[in-house]
Amino acid sequence: MAQLPGKLLIEQTRSRPSHSGGNGLVEAKNGAISAQHAQSMHQFYREHLHPYVNFHRPCAVPKVVTAANGKRRRIYPRWATPFELLQESPDGETCLRPGITLAELQHYANTQSGAEAALAMPQAKRKPLHRLKGKQTA
Repeated sequence: MAQLPGKLLIEQTRSRPSHSGGNGLVEAKNGAISAQHAQSMHQFYREHLHPYVNFHRPCAVPKVVTAANGKRRRIYPRWATPFELLQESPDGETCLRPGITLAELQHYANTQSGAEAALAMPQAKRKPLHRLKGKQTA
């Protein structure tokens, strides 16, 4: 497998543990969306993507394990949504904006199931993507 990148003239790199190497990719993409489409993308993020990710899409929760020789590694024993992790946090309520409670967020999370949110996501993506391509929206 290691020979395949050489055949395709691809340079294989390795990042250091606990050091993100994604900043260059992010910086290269800054400004990739023109200003005329920024509002529709912001609306999509606010109304669809962020609620889906925060309330319905579980992510792996890391636990750092230290071996006898001092080497640290991460294991992922459980999966939870960011909202579930906020609810479990002892100071979760203090992290919220003034006027917003965990009970209100729980009510919002219950308005749609995870499966319903996942099925609605492709349809929600179409509107801003059609605008970016210069097509008429339905």
